[in-house]
Amino acid sequence: MKEMIELIYSNSPKMNRIKSIVDEVAKTNLTVLIKGESGTGKELVAQDIHLSSHRRGKPFIRVNCAAIPASLLESELFGFEKGAFTGANQKKPGKFEMAHGGTVLLNDIEEMDLAVQPKLLHLLQDGTFSRLGGQSEVPVDVRVVVTSKNHIDQSMAEGRFREDLFFRINVINLTLPPLRERVEQIVPFARYFFEHYRKRYGKVVSPLSAELLGAFQVYCWPGNIRELENFVKRVVLLGDEKSLLQSLYEKIEVQKQVQGETGVSLKETDPPRWVFNLKEVGKKAAEQAERELIESTLQQTRWNRKEAARLLRTSYKALHYKIQKYHLNDGIVNHENEG
Repeated sequence: MKEMIELIYSNSPKMNRIKSIVDEVAKTNLTVLIKGESGTGKELVAQDIHLSSHRRGKPFIRVNCAAIPASLLESELFGFEKGAFTGANQKKPGKFEMAHGGTVLLNDIEEMDLAVQPKLLHLLQDGTFSRLGGQSEVPVDVRVVVTSKNHIDQSMAEGRFREDLFFRINVINLTLPPLRERVEQIVPFARYFFEHYRKRYGKVVSPLSAELLGAFQVYCWPGNIRELENFVKRVVLLGDEKSLLQSLYEKIEVQKQVQGETGVSLKETDPPRWVFNLKEVGKKAAEQAERELIESTLQQTRWNRKEAARLLRTSYKALHYKIQKYHLNDGIVNHENEG
């Protein structure tokens, strides 16, 4: 793990800047928000913050807010008292209590159930919480690090995430660039994963070829480091670099075709960060359709936002966010009529 943490900062000016911030932040107890696409290394940076702090000898506990059902998340985080609910035959500590003196990492914080958010806000403000079914306040000394896949602003706009909690967790904000913007790290990562899995599975395989490593640097890796790791793992396990290389070329060709369809030129000398992928194109197409629907609905309601929100079956706040996002404000200024 230590080698992987060192690797995530190596050979990259952007990640070196993040490392310098991490080293300073680790000296404090400040809450840290780490943003970035899936697979960019957010959890590794969170671990580095913990291991570089005075809390390094205490627990580091991860919680995936998106994976735990809303009905269980509160008891998972804060624990419960005996008799708190059917089946609660004895008191059970939660993750925060178990991590006393250490660090709690809350992954995908934007997916946290709205009903649980006030208790987290209270803990961050006062350093205390109450177990489910309990009356007394329990003091706890923990550092909180949270991650987000860049969706937290939208969650707030849609009323699914409290603004006051966002301001509380957004003390230090780190945004990790995607792997396509850290091309210089692709080959070192690939070689690290190759050696790691070669030893782990006891495989005798030829080193990664220069052709494959070159293709790695052209492909955009929408799944980032995790996708690269899984690809190299397949190379080690299957030992069939030729067919896997062909599959990678096919993906690269799709990227080129998508770029042609979107009017973006692709040259052999273009840096990989300009390579698009189907997921990104699909997202842009969906956003364009959404913009056109909102604009036509606003025109239909003579720019009455409340009525438009009703017709679109969304909240007024979420609609207002979309209007700002798609720069539809001019029409509202000229036709202001809230009814």
